[in-house]
Order: sequence, then C-alpha cells, then structure tokens
Amino acid sequence: MNTSSIKAAVVGYGLAGRVFHCPYLTAVPGLELAAVVQRTGERAALDYPGIMLFRTVEEMLATPDIELVVVATPNDTHVQVARQALLAGKHVVVDKPLAPTSQEAWELHQLAAERKLILAPFHNRRWDGDFLTLRKLLQEGTLGRIVTVHSRFDRFRPHQRTGSWKEAGGPASGLLFDLGPHVVDQAIALFGVPQRITGSIRHDRDRTEIDDAFDLLLEYEIDNRALRYHCGATLLAAEPLPRFIVQGTRGCYIKLGLDPQEPTVLRGERPPRTDSGLPWLPEPESAWGRLTVARQSEEPIELKQSFLPTETGDYRNFYVNVRDTLLGRAALAVKAEDAVLVLRLLELALQSSQQGKALPVRL
Repeated sequence: MNTSSIKAAVVGYGLAGRVFHCPYLTAVPGLELAAVVQRTGERAALDYPGIMLFRTVEEMLATPDIELVVVATPNDTHVQVARQALLAGKHVVVDKPLAPTSQEAWELHQLAAERKLILAPFHNRRWDGDFLTLRKLLQEGTLGRIVTVHSRFDRFRPHQRTGSWKEAGGPASGLLFDLGPHVVDQAIALFGVPQRITGSIRHDRDRTEIDDAFDLLLEYEIDNRALRYHCGATLLAAEPLPRFIVQGTRGCYIKLGLDPQEPTVLRGERPPRTDSGLPWLPEPESAWGRLTVARQSEEPIELKQSFLPTETGDYRNFYVNVRDTLLGRAALAVKAEDAVLVLRLLELALQSSQQGKALPVRL
C-alpha cells in the first residue's frame, strides 16, 4: 500500500457520490480523489478540477494506481460494481445497502477476504452527532438501565418522484433498504443482535411503487431484562417525530432533528480538511436534546432537566478509519459482516411483516 497518498475513485456522481463521498474523502489527508466515474456530464470534473473523469467502470479499473474504489451507484448495481473492483485488486467502500440480499453481501465479504482486500460498508450514521451523544450517555450510565429506545428517520415526500431510481420498484429499492440500514445498524452498534424482530413494511402514500414507511421492533434480553428498540421511517411526516427517545431507570433523553451534515453539504459547503484545525459543524444550542434525570432514586422523585450539548458528528472520520486501516494503523470500524447482519435483519423484518408476527433472530 502506498504510504504517501492513497488514490481513490468514486463510481457515481449522484447524491451519494456528490454529497456523502467526494467531500469527505477529499477532506482526509492521505487520501486523494483521483477519479470519478460519471456516465454523462462534466459536473464532477468542474467540482474537482484535475481529477480523471471516466465514463465506464472498466476504464477506471484499468488505471493501475487507483487503490480504493468507492461504489456510490444505484442500489441494484452495488454488487456488480463492488465485485468488479475486488476482482481487479482494489479495496472497496460501498454505499448502503451493501447488497440486495444478505447472501450476496456475504459472498462479497468472502471474495474480499480471499483476496486480502478491504470491503467497508458506508454506514456513516454511526458518525451522526445524535448517535454519538446517545452512545456517550449509555457508556456513562447516565440513564441507568435502558428500557425502551425510539429511533426515527422521518421525511415528507408525499408525491412519488418521477425519474428517480429510488422510486422504482426493484432489488434493494424502497424505504426499508434506503433508511433501514441506518437505524438497524445503529441499534446493533449499541446493543448487539436482538432476540426477536417484528416488522411492519407499508405503502402509505396515495401513489407509490415502493414501500414508503416501516416500523421495526427489535426485542432484546440483556442480563435477563427486556429492552425494546423501536425504529422506523416514513415519507409522510410533515412534522417528524423525535430522532431519539431513550428511556431508562434513571432518566430520559429526547433529541429532535437530524444531523446537519447532509443538508449543509447539499447547500454547497464542504467540510474542511482534518488537518486544517477548522471545526466542522457543531450543532447549535437550539438543536440540543433534552436530558431529564432523577436527582435521587428514593421517593419523592426529584427530576433535573437540561439541554445536553450534542457531540459533533463527522463523516470524515469514516474515511479517516478507512485510510488508517489501509495503512495498517487501525481496525476497520464498519466491517462487511456488520452489513451482512443488518441485511439479514431487514430480510427477517420483511418476513415478519408478511406473516404478521414476531420472528426469532437466528443467524
């Protein structure tokens, strides 16, 4: 592995490539955005002067000094492009979902392992500020034993968008495979594998070709005590529910609003390089979550309420970890096995929704 600059190519320059990958990759010293595969148009070259612009994956893979390939294409092409890159000897990052099925994801993982290559699923929401704040609260024991978690990822898109691959039926399409990987991966990162799962996957809009709403219940038994993790999303939330509601034996944490990184980059602002010393997007005080904890455990209960500063989210750290893993300095933070597990749970959720009952999680 080149120890000076790891040359990367991003395949696809739609929302994923333009907003979630190129800006954060280029902000990490030691990684170089050397190429973009964009089938038509010149936008990538205009946004990043000096890169190589390719029209096909095959042309890009024929470039020997490309070491890392980022797959930011429509969901149903992830497996094909990732397999091509691995067979060409490239390390690979794949936007979520890693594959349409857990079996295909496992096969990609096996291929990468056989060739001693990195395969990193882009589960970037582990670097959301709200998630980092919740993880810190759990590590510190501030809320006591957690009893219930409600995790929402709501949007308001009441009309089907024409011409969007995300609105067309097909493998790995629909809201469950779009936002489900985020909320399920966060649950697993916090609490591990649940014992049971119940799914409700729906078509709520007046006209839709995809599932546009889902609710999942992940049931845990931790130290012989129950924990219920509710997570879901809808495209019919004109007023979204809280991003997190977490209730424990010592208190409650409620967080409104989504992490600000995505809308900020959509407005045209790029994150600074990690070696610049410049801050990247701390949340304003107006967006902080509300923490309510018991001052004492005995009766009468006295509660203390405050607004808790949100930990600063930073998607750059995903690529910092990828760089450090490639250089042998760190272990991969999000492994292919994590994505396989997430996809298996999504598959069980679909089965649960179809059968109308909770299903045991057997892996």
